[in-house]
Amino acid sequence: MQQPSLAARVDSESKDDTELQAKDSKQALPTQEQDQQLVERVQRGDKRAFDLLVLKYQHKILGLIVRFVHDTQEAQDVAQEAFIKAYRALGNFRGDSAFYTWLYRIAINTAKNHLVARGRRPPDSDVSAEDAEFYEGDHALKDIESPERSLLRDEIEATVHRTIQQLPEDLRTALTLREFEGLSYEDIANVMQCPVGTVRSRIFRAREAIDKALQPLLRDA
Repeated sequence: MQQPSLAARVDSESKDDTELQAKDSKQALPTQEQDQQLVERVQRGDKRAFDLLVLKYQHKILGLIVRFVHDTQEAQDVAQEAFIKAYRALGNFRGDSAFYTWLYRIAINTAKNHLVARGRRPPDSDVSAEDAEFYEGDHALKDIESPERSLLRDEIEATVHRTIQQLPEDLRTALTLREFEGLSYEDIANVMQCPVGTVRSRIFRAREAIDKALQPLLRDA
């Protein structure tokens, strides 16, 4: 069975796949139900159905992996490996969890294994102001965007990024899935294979660490 090429799909979306995607979307089914139908088609041997799943999730998976790998080209390679693993394992998928939580779990594990195999931690990378806006204290970033306070904004961004990188892996992963990927607590619990209460605790502790790191900057603002 020929393996799917993520690189080809990132570069261009074929006309046939676009038309097929439009056809599949006519019923406007809920995302989970749409995914399950595509999964069942793949399990029956329809490789183009997997193409649609790749097209649907490739950017989210790349965005997730780059937060571990911090290099776009390297992240693309890891993402392709994750999709290949998902393709090979799809025959065993029974729908006990949503497809995208199952796929996220594969992507996270693939990224972690990639780093462990190279004996390193993720290198630093820039975090945009939009990414940092998850901070929910009394001083949201969007409230301090005036030009005269750009230096403070940059300091806040750097502090948020540095604090996230210093978080324990379980806290960093939970926070990333919640604030950057938009997953629900239940979905994060499925991805991380832990109780929902544990997810809530990890996210609370991560936010608390960021709040504590920002207090000196915001107190002087």
